[in-house]
This record gives sequence, C-alpha cells and structure tokens, in this order.
Amino acid sequence: MAVSGTETGLASFYSETYNGKKTANGEIYNSSELTAAHKKLPFGTRVKVTNLSNGKTVKVRVNDRGPFVAGRIIDLTRKAAKKIDMINDGVVKVKIKY
Repeated sequence: MAVSGTETGLASFYSETYNGKKTANGEIYNSSELTAAHKKLPFGTRVKVTNLSNGKTVKVRVNDRGPFVAGRIIDLTRKAAKKIDMINDGVVKVKIKY
C-alpha cells in the first residue's frame, strides 16, 4: 500500500553504536546507507527529507522504527545526515515528503 503526505518536525541521526545491529525490519543497520527510522510509515517507504535551514535534500528508505524522542519525526543514517549538512547541529527542523 503506497502512502503519501508531508510532515514537518525535527530530525536526528543514529549514533555510530548502532552499526551492525538489526533494525526493526530485520536488516543490519549500516550508517553508510541512505535509510531512516520513522514511527509509522511502512518499511520500504521512500522519503524525501529537506533541511529547512539550508534547503538541502536527501532521499532515504524507511527500514526501522523511531525516533522515540518527543518532537522528532525521523532518524537518519550518518550518510543521509551528512548529505543535508546536519552533522554539526545534531538535530534540525525538516520537512519530509513521502
């Protein structure tokens, strides 16, 4: 079932300590892939993430659940976070489109 929509909120990225561990869909987490965690979107959903402070975008695939911190709508891999220039900030306001 395809879903579509947009959300605006905060994005964060995974700690390197998750590398090699299983994600919620059973895949092995790899920080150098373009994947993400979302609370409700079906696994496999493609999401375009836009950093609202600089307009940079990245496309990711949902393969995990989370983030479980209030106000955050998506957790990105380090590679995805780097593409939208959020590594130094850690948490940024984003718009996601799916």
